[in-house]
Amino acid sequence: MTRFLLALCSFFSILSCSQSLPLTESEKKIIIEDISQTLSNYYNDIRKSGLNAEFKYLDSSSDFFWVPPGYSNAISYDSVAIILKQSAPKYRYIDNKFVSLQIIPLTKELATYTGSLQSAMTDTSGNVLTISLIETGVIIKRQEGWKLLSGQTSICTPK
Repeated sequence: MTRFLLALCSFFSILSCSQSLPLTESEKKIIIEDISQTLSNYYNDIRKSGLNAEFKYLDSSSDFFWVPPGYSNAISYDSVAIILKQSAPKYRYIDNKFVSLQIIPLTKELATYTGSLQSAMTDTSGNVLTISLIETGVIIKRQEGWKLLSGQTSICTPK
C-alpha cells in the first residue's frame, strides 16, 4: 500500500510539473477577441463613468503593479487606487482610444498586450489635454473576467 501511495504521489508530482499544451489557433482567436472586448469595455466605462470605472478592470491581488506615465518605478494596487480616487474629480470626461493593439495569449488565463492610444482628457474647467500613449501589460483571467495585472503606460513625445 505504501508503495502504491508513493508511486501515486510521484505520478502527480511529475504530472504537475509538465508543460501545459500549447494553445490552438482557435483558442488564441477566442482569447484575443475576449480581451479586445474587455479593453473596449474598459475605455467605454471610463468615458461613461470617469476614472473610478477603472477599478472594475484592475486585478486587486498583491501581484498587481503598474508604472504610470511619469513614474520610473512600479506602484502597487493601493497606490494606483489612491491616484485614481484623487484624480477622478478633476476630470469631466476622458476619451481613450487604441490606435494599435496587439494581444498575445500565453495560456488560457494569461496574455500580454501592447498598444498605442490617444487620450483626450477634459478637466472640470473645460480644458482638453490630448496625449499619445504607449502601453504594455499583462492581463489575467479571473472568475469575474479579464483583469489588468501589471504593465506600464508612457507618454509618447513627438519626434
